[in-house]
Amino acid sequence: MASMHAWDAKTELFAHSVIGYAIERLRIPKDPRWGSHPRSELDAALAHAITPDGAGGHEAMRLVREVLMPACRPMDDPMNLAYVPTAPTVAATMFDLVVSASSIFGGAWEGGAGAIAAENQALRWLAGLAGLPDTAGGVFLSGGSAVNLSALVTARSAYRERHPHAGPLAFAATTEVHASVRATARVMDVDVVTVEVDENDRMTAAALRHALHDRDDVSIFAVVASAGTTNSGAIDLIDEVADVCAEHDLWLHVDGAYGLAAMCSPQGRARMAGIERVDSFGVDPHKWLFAPYDCAALVYRDPAPAARAHAQHGDYLDAVDRQEWNPTDYAYHLSRRVRGLPLWFSLATYGTDAYAEAMDITLDTARGFADAVAARPDFDLLLEPELSIVLFRPHDWAPERYRRWSAQRAHEGVALIVPTSWRGEICWRICIVNPHTTIDALLALLDDMATFV
Repeated sequence: MASMHAWDAKTELFAHSVIGYAIERLRIPKDPRWGSHPRSELDAALAHAITPDGAGGHEAMRLVREVLMPACRPMDDPMNLAYVPTAPTVAATMFDLVVSASSIFGGAWEGGAGAIAAENQALRWLAGLAGLPDTAGGVFLSGGSAVNLSALVTARSAYRERHPHAGPLAFAATTEVHASVRATARVMDVDVVTVEVDENDRMTAAALRHALHDRDDVSIFAVVASAGTTNSGAIDLIDEVADVCAEHDLWLHVDGAYGLAAMCSPQGRARMAGIERVDSFGVDPHKWLFAPYDCAALVYRDPAPAARAHAQHGDYLDAVDRQEWNPTDYAYHLSRRVRGLPLWFSLATYGTDAYAEAMDITLDTARGFADAVAARPDFDLLLEPELSIVLFRPHDWAPERYRRWSAQRAHEGVALIVPTSWRGEICWRICIVNPHTTIDALLALLDDMATFV
């Protein structure tokens, strides 16, 4: 048993092989033809891995290199344009290795003060971009689902403090809100009051007022707005929505898992009017702020209600010093890794100006691609992009043609694009988060689609 934790010459060699592979993955472009393999094939290849004696470290690495990684999609490939991909910096990715090697408990100041201080500096940067006061604070979580759940649990708790005898509870959100928000409602056992969107997929004050009118059947405790919907990249009219929330004394949470990253550049921040008025927001640096998985930031205007909602107590927990900043108090979790540290390290390494520059590159590429689509008579641009998602449609394509092009080009390693639907009809959707995605490569895709039969 002791050999698992011993460090000797054999371990030294094995460690260098693991770190060497990590460097190789960063230095050499990933094969864009990588992707999912059948379960039966993978199960057969792994049959000898977990046994009483094990397969050994070098055999395990061979399986990683030759079997496991080629059966995964390289999400940071510049031509991975589906879903919301990722593009972590070299510094952020390498420092994630340090985080794992350091065995830091990131839930309490007592065990992780240095790392938590750095995380808080990164959170303060995000809060400052949004225009929140210096007293704002929060925590890094695993993703948007955890962020939305924790923020809305805080909002519900704050509402119940003011209205202890309230009946059935609900929050308001649009038809375009991310699926994780509706999943949060199911977990919390609350209802969702649906707000219709305008012609540009946005929540407006008028639509929100209409949805809230005469809802005596439920007590509405919050509104969830979107800063960059996942399907179309639409940004709700946050400033207008904040007016309505102020009128009705409602918590305003903004799900900006994808889109709020754009705040890091003046061009992007200009599109987020009203974000300085929110009670909480979430943004996932692993999407568009160049951090590795899994890194999502939850920021509260006033962290005190979150601590009242989430702080856990127990015989061994009550010894924790509550005078210091304990991240476990600001979300539903207890154990956590310091997943915000790679973002901090990357910011410290490259500086915030580099982030603004990279963000502007992706925004400009999306705008240039949208203009190119609009200029082609055999394509339709379906919505003017607010961020880096572009929806478009070739003329006279049946659904089967979309699926065939997508599957063939993914298999060939040309690009990963999958169709979506917009207003009930199939179309193409691309999402650009990688500064290495070039307009020339995107225009080549249009040329290819124009001749594909």
